[in-house]
Amino acid sequence: MCGIVGYLGKQDSVPILIKGLKRLEYRGYDSAGIAVMNGNNMHLLKKAGKVRELESAIDDSVLTGSVGIAHTRWATHGEPNDINAHPHQDHTNSIALIHNGIIENHGVLKQVLEQQGIEFKSNTDTEVLAQLISSIYYSDGLTFEQAVRAALQKVVGAYGIVAINKREPDKLVAARFGSPLVLGVGDGEYFLASDASPIVEYTRNVVYLDEGDMAIITSEGYTIKKIFDNQIVSREVATLNWSYEQIEKGNYPHYMLKEIHEQEQTIIDTMRGRIQVEKGNAHLGGVHDWLPRIETARRLYITACGTSWHAGLIGKYLLEEYAGIPVHVEYASEFRYREAIIDSETVVIAISQSGETADTLAAIRKAKGKGALTLGICNVVGSTISRETDCGVYTHAGPEIGVASTKAFTAQVTVLSLLALNLGRRRGLSRSQGQKIARALASLGNKVHRILKNATQVEKVAWETQYADNFLYLGRGLNFPVALEGALKLKEISYIHAEGYPAAEMKHGPIALIDERMPVVFIAPHDHTYEKVLSNIQEVKSRRGKTIILTDKKTRDIVELADYMIEIPTTHQHIFPILASIPLQLLAYQLAVLRGCDVDQPRNLAKSVTVE
Repeated sequence: MCGIVGYLGKQDSVPILIKGLKRLEYRGYDSAGIAVMNGNNMHLLKKAGKVRELESAIDDSVLTGSVGIAHTRWATHGEPNDINAHPHQDHTNSIALIHNGIIENHGVLKQVLEQQGIEFKSNTDTEVLAQLISSIYYSDGLTFEQAVRAALQKVVGAYGIVAINKREPDKLVAARFGSPLVLGVGDGEYFLASDASPIVEYTRNVVYLDEGDMAIITSEGYTIKKIFDNQIVSREVATLNWSYEQIEKGNYPHYMLKEIHEQEQTIIDTMRGRIQVEKGNAHLGGVHDWLPRIETARRLYITACGTSWHAGLIGKYLLEEYAGIPVHVEYASEFRYREAIIDSETVVIAISQSGETADTLAAIRKAKGKGALTLGICNVVGSTISRETDCGVYTHAGPEIGVASTKAFTAQVTVLSLLALNLGRRRGLSRSQGQKIARALASLGNKVHRILKNATQVEKVAWETQYADNFLYLGRGLNFPVALEGALKLKEISYIHAEGYPAAEMKHGPIALIDERMPVVFIAPHDHTYEKVLSNIQEVKSRRGKTIILTDKKTRDIVELADYMIEIPTTHQHIFPILASIPLQLLAYQLAVLRGCDVDQPRNLAKSVTVE
């Protein structure tokens, strides 16, 4: 959600900033802008629309300089247009600011500033902050750094900001409170960004700013201080463990398709060094020391948003089945506001691809404040969730650029499977049972490969159903969350209305929608739910619904009932959801392509939701 890029160094900043914005397009945005310092002159350009429109408007003879900031905006306050795009300047056109987040008390601050005679150009909360910094800077005789700090102490809300000033042209001032910022440290040059993707091409050395940090960057180096007490702090310089090539599309037409195909490897990477087939167990070093407290907890919550919440639902089934631990799964946006029973005998598992999801972070902080043990599952090393939880497990999916999560989801379910296996073995799951699960997990790479090799069966279904306005996804038990996830993927990128339901609940309402125009996707493994799902298929078939059956065995009864069939390899019933998710990702992708949708950047969506 929104993207920040900043540069200070020896090179012309404009190509670096524009390339950085392109790296951040996946976060979701509706306008873009850039401000560059050339000596004591500041040049600024803003455009509604895509980065390419900003790039085409740049005059290289004017917009050049070795210090600059750039931004992609996802509109919250004020419609997406040129005026509301970032960067925002103060009334003297001397200070420019880019900002991710929301200033909650912007209305009150704006009234005070207007009483001082300051006129506003935009409808944004960000301009309020730029004008506030300016007011303090010019009236109180402070340095630019001091003025930014003083302004932020008056602000209520969430922010990641970078600011420049004509009077102190060789300086970037950045700060974060609730919205991530990464500082890249190069050879005599420095980079700032919302995440590391714009930085990795230039340096692998990064500093993840912590909550309440302010960074002051000049050509002489950088200093990090705390916003509220001005104390200098030391932050570790981390090394990025992924490469520039991993954020390129390669020969794929879309990032989403690339990331679907990468699952053959990312699932294996997530298990590497953790799965113990002969012992029928798993070892998770990041939570090992905390296992006694986890296995004896009185209550366990899983909290997450969107796709990660669906992974959490699968985790609930597995943890209860293997370890006999009761688990509650809650949307973080709801959990953070209700009076859940949380104490020192509670464990809260937080799942987030980015490790920066605002609602999930708030849920963690609430749980920690009440004495709970917090466990994070995320994909980004150095992210806020990885730093603020007591313990955790990284998925190893690599950078995920497509807005619709694919490989991060299957990696999350893989981690939850390993965690459930480990806790299960500690709580009575037999070695032979553990070995069956471990073998099934270990064989996933080969089976994902077979699914992807046989993608033509999914392409046929997409071709035949591309004009449908509605889809229904049905599954039972562990595969109900798979139905939810399949429906979400379809909604996100093809804009087809889709709903996921427990198959048995169809007759309690959704069956009224069934007719010859309604494709219904059934997740139908040959497990203990098979006969019941078969009955649900017959109910849809008798009402002329179009049946799409995803199964692991082509039997006569399914062949007779299926309008379309998607067959995947047989596996352990508890591992089946990982395999079943992949054809549904492909189906959503193919339908989106056929309908001419922007697959990687679906409308109104952001990859990392860092505000409420």
